[in-house]
Amino acid sequence: MPMTDKSVQTPGRRIFCCSGASNAGVLSFQAAIRLAQEGFGSFSCIAGIGSSNQPMIQAAKLAGECVLIDGCPVGCGKKIMDAQEVTVDRYVIVTELGIDKTHGLDIEESDIETVVNAIKKP
Repeated sequence: MPMTDKSVQTPGRRIFCCSGASNAGVLSFQAAIRLAQEGFGSFSCIAGIGSSNQPMIQAAKLAGECVLIDGCPVGCGKKIMDAQEVTVDRYVIVTELGIDKTHGLDIEESDIETVVNAIKKP
């Protein structure tokens, strides 16, 4: 169901990610997709949070758990969530997992697995 002004929130785990213009952003996006495909949670739109879309913000606030993957220490995703007072329960920064940020867009499958596994750690 698309998130509109009339959408009803369903509790559960929501996955948000940075989608910055670097390998780290691409990697955070691909890891979030993989987690959603594996049934770990529902892939959610951080741009909606950043644009002050109230139904999306409410859905995030009411979620059982919010997961956020940021690409680098600039922490754009975390800043967006903090600005809207959305609690982040699981937080990973890709570059803190030993993955170097470049301005290229190529990523390795093994790096996706590294990020996915870091998020899944209890």
